[in-house]
Amino acid sequence: MSRLTTPTADEVPAAAQATLDGVRAQFGFVPNMFATLAANPAVLDIVMTLQGKIGRVLDAKTRHTVALAVSQANGCDYCQAMHAYVSSELGGMAHDDIELARAGSSTDPRRAAVARFAQRVVETRGQVSDADLAAVRGAGYTDAQIQAIVTVAVVFLLTNFLNNVNRTDVDIPAAGAANTAA
Repeated sequence: MSRLTTPTADEVPAAAQATLDGVRAQFGFVPNMFATLAANPAVLDIVMTLQGKIGRVLDAKTRHTVALAVSQANGCDYCQAMHAYVSSELGGMAHDDIELARAGSSTDPRRAAVARFAQRVVETRGQVSDADLAAVRGAGYTDAQIQAIVTVAVVFLLTNFLNNVNRTDVDIPAAGAANTAA
């Protein structure tokens, strides 16, 4: 059960309503994480702004890979469900790739290096080793791209922390659920 107050539809501050309307348009519903964040429109705006900005720094499958790897390493059940759903339904990732990303790997060698590196960033609280940097560089990532990987990881850590503190009730359909209707 969630531990922070989620405003009802009638209680959502006016400053958060347009954002929630956009989320509803994207997902077809307002996921619990966003509904809860609406209690503080400034926090909701920060999360949405950061999520919008990271869309510019890495390709979508790499961002999804980081999100899955970080959420698994951080033990965030809500974010694991959300990112599995988004990766599958909006990002076109196969179930096997989603599971590999959670495990710090991928069928794509470059994304496997990113997944491992993102998990090392979480596990070491950013105190990665020279070998960790060498591995991601060896996969062809530049220092500028490594900065982007760390930035994306930290944005997902923020939502992991918010959802872990709240113990947000998982309301995300299982990945693939939208495609199972006959």
